[in-house]
Amino acid sequence: MKTTSPAAAIVKQKVRTTVSLTAVYLLFGIISLIVLFPLGITGLTAFKSKQDLLFSSPLALPSTWQFVNVKTAFEKGNMLTGFKNTAILVGVSVVLNTILGSMTAYILNRFQFRMKRVIMAMFVVAMVIPFYTTEVSRFQIIKALGLYDSIFAPLLIYAGTDLLQIFIFLQFIEKISNQLDESAMIDGASYFNIFFRIIFPLLLPASATLAIIKSVDIMNDMYIPYLYMPSKELHTLSTALMSFVGQRSSDYGQLSAAILIVLMPTIVIYLFMQKFIFSGITEGSIKG
Repeated sequence: MKTTSPAAAIVKQKVRTTVSLTAVYLLFGIISLIVLFPLGITGLTAFKSKQDLLFSSPLALPSTWQFVNVKTAFEKGNMLTGFKNTAILVGVSVVLNTILGSMTAYILNRFQFRMKRVIMAMFVVAMVIPFYTTEVSRFQIIKALGLYDSIFAPLLIYAGTDLLQIFIFLQFIEKISNQLDESAMIDGASYFNIFFRIIFPLLLPASATLAIIKSVDIMNDMYIPYLYMPSKELHTLSTALMSFVGQRSSDYGQLSAAILIVLMPTIVIYLFMQKFIFSGITEGSIKG
């Protein structure tokens, strides 16, 4: 019976590892290319003249770099108003969303009450059902509350708690000992004080993670602001792009420049905050 020497086994293992790593890097390279290819074309288009757009390839570099498209897009799209409205939506929604999500997870983890499983199941069902099927009902509710065409309509929608938040917060709260609650109650602390003075400070990693995810989600959302805030003075960064799209023709240079302006806050937030996203999710998934 033929046996393999230890040296040959080590070489074979190294070859397998090299092949596996090469395949992984190749796969991620292809995925990155697929993601970055449209962004690259958009970036080139933003700095092209109309002549270049008509007669040159989308992959060709601009014959002369035209920065006027960026200036025109910023003024025509009223980007300052878009930045202001987007900042209000992101700031207020993230604060409300974080407080509601953490409090909901705290109640579901620490308290035993009737219909607890039913309530948890309702969050799951709400995530499974496509929100387009309930849009008519939601629109009627917003209209009846008198919030249509105001910034309070999307604020009310964005402030809602979702399953992702509850799941991440629950992972963190399960790692916090119940003895902290019991010790605080012996000292006369109320549930309100226990949550905000003991539990919530320990949830800051999860809160930071969810705040970043929610911020990016709100900044990229065009559907809700466009439907519930149609007035021009209420435009956000995403809905400002509609100013560059016409029924018969569109200026793709200005549209591409506007897309780059809209993308910048999201890219900056992700580049500087990505470690908090991964660390928050990873820490919450590992029980201590």
